[in-house]
Amino acid sequence: MPSAEIAGQGPGSTNGKVDPSVVMDCNIENLYYGSFKAVRDTKILFQENAITAFIGPSGCGKSTVLRCLNRMNDMVRGFRLEGNVQFRGHDIYGRKVDPVAVRRYIGMVFQQPNPFATSVYNNVALGLRLNDFKGNKAAKVEEALKSAALWDEVKDKLTESALSLSGGQQQRLCIARAIATEPEVLLLDEPCSALDPVATRSIEELMKQLKARFTIAIVTHSLQQAQRESDKTGFLYVDTRKAAGRATWWSSATPTRYSTTPRRKKLSNTSRESSANSGTRGSLTDAFHYPVQMKHRKRDLMIGCPFKSISSTATRP
Repeated sequence: MPSAEIAGQGPGSTNGKVDPSVVMDCNIENLYYGSFKAVRDTKILFQENAITAFIGPSGCGKSTVLRCLNRMNDMVRGFRLEGNVQFRGHDIYGRKVDPVAVRRYIGMVFQQPNPFATSVYNNVALGLRLNDFKGNKAAKVEEALKSAALWDEVKDKLTESALSLSGGQQQRLCIARAIATEPEVLLLDEPCSALDPVATRSIEELMKQLKARFTIAIVTHSLQQAQRESDKTGFLYVDTRKAAGRATWWSSATPTRYSTTPRRKKLSNTSRESSANSGTRGSLTDAFHYPVQMKHRKRDLMIGCPFKSISSTATRP
């Protein structure tokens, strides 16, 4: 799956050429598990050397969308996708595309640290062996561990079991294992959810360093983390009424005042129209300002906002 320009198709296609700054173009019309529609109307562009975050309530389909990006959902019985996911101008769901080859270019780190029950060295070197790496494996393992900010902590423990490491060290080891094969895209599914604040900070600092080499997509429940780390953030929500939904995408680069508490002040129609047409972007506070409606029935949450640049919804019965 080499990089190529394909006339008239591919991510960020303009005048028949692929925009080189767009690594992936995800267009999910409908996603099913059997007869159950899990996600619909999701359109996302992933820019090169940028961090894209997904936030939203539990069960809205964040991890499902993330797993679509390297075909991890293929292993779920009944999975069916209507749409396409383009990587460097190639549809990764094409009939002749090998899912294993896709995961060679698009690596993933899961929510719970999952090191193999073998040595620290073998955990990192395994991917190199599977990909028939011909170079110096020891140097490559050291490079990956240094890139994951773990080398100084484990350089004297390379032959010890990876299960003896702390939770934060295990998660960084999993990141080192993922980047050892040098993928272009790194998917992180709530990598800090099981970690303490100190380990979380180390992972966040690591993401900023890795951004220079990789395109990163991350799922998180933390609004603060999304603003701190991401260049672009998308909000997905549960749509129980099957109405046309909206998702907000905003830049996190501009420093803004930040609040995690939705404002409940009722806005007049005039204020709503003014807010919707103002074009104000760049803060999570703005995203939750207009309007917020919460119904307390089971799995019934709808948060609307004025931004209409990209659509993304998930449905639940």
